Amino acid sequence: MAEVTRHEPGQFCWPELAARDQAAAKAFYSSVFGWTADDRIIGPGLVYTTLKLGGLEVGAISAQGKEEAARGVPPHWKVHVAVASADETAARARRLGGTVLAAPFDVMDAGRMAVVQDPSGAVVCLWQARRHSGARVVDEPGAMSWCELATTDPGKAGPFHAELFGWRLKPSGGDYTEFQRGERSIGGMMAITPEWGEVPSHWLTYFAVAECDGTANKALKLGARARVPPRDIPNVGRFAVLVDPQGAHFAIIRLDVPA
Repeated sequence: MAEVTRHEPGQFCWPELAARDQAAAKAFYSSVFGWTADDRIIGPGLVYTTLKLGGLEVGAISAQGKEEAARGVPPHWKVHVAVASADETAARARRLGGTVLAAPFDVMDAGRMAVVQDPSGAVVCLWQARRHSGARVVDEPGAMSWCELATTDPGKAGPFHAELFGWRLKPSGGDYTEFQRGERSIGGMMAITPEWGEVPSHWLTYFAVAECDGTANKALKLGARARVPPRDIPNVGRFAVLVDPQGAHFAIIRLDVPA
């Protein structure tokens, strides 16, 4: 298992679940992916759960904010992108037509972050690393492998993220667009169509698995639902989109070729 020690600006660096029941979420995902978990008290009644694979950090679970939950926002996986400066990137997001939902703030000595919303409504976190660089394992079974933007307005959301993070947009057949950093595809974008119903723009986190169907079945037995049952992506692998028992969407993918 290769250890990642640094995430360059523009790379997806950290998946974090905002859950209403942290203990239940910890039990579910630990069973699905084989993660271990470390709980740390970060304030009165506040616990931050770090998820590990083979002793290395791969993500986290935090408590969903009460105001957010009261607005009807379901539990969800938050996407973090590494940046050189949270302040400069947040200011650039505003100039590009985005909204800064949380102005840059220090997260103890771990780093500095901000939360921004693209013109179509999707939310992404900016992470300026200090002590905490992000996930120490990626692109391996049980770790984050891909992040995908589903948006109501690809014409605005695509260029916004490309300008914000220095990505290149690469049409990939059909209505799918890949986000490239340098020559490497690191994420994708698709349009939300009327057939989806009332679905807001959002990011979806993919976790690599060794076996898609078996992992999906395990999740279903633990109370998850299949939003997209296991299916093949030609020349890529086999994936499924699942909804955990609390309502958070996530995807799993068995890759036919190394990420």
